[in-house]
Amino acid sequence: MAKAIPQALTYMLANPQPEHPAYSLVMNGEDFQFIKLIKQDKLMYALFDRFTLYRHENELYKVLNILKKIGQVLN
Repeated sequence: MAKAIPQALTYMLANPQPEHPAYSLVMNGEDFQFIKLIKQDKLMYALFDRFTLYRHENELYKVLNILKKIGQVLN
């Protein structure tokens, strides 16, 4: 999954609204990780906690809730 992060950041740099943060989700089939990119005076990005399907509790519902909230913010 670490190889996907630079590629996702490259796509995020093409954000047509640089005044707003860009979000991305990288996954490998069992792990999910969100990325946030801010383009202001300098580029800054943050990697959020990694969610996995193979812990004691399935974290897929947490990932879906985050996607739902991001969708609400964008609308």
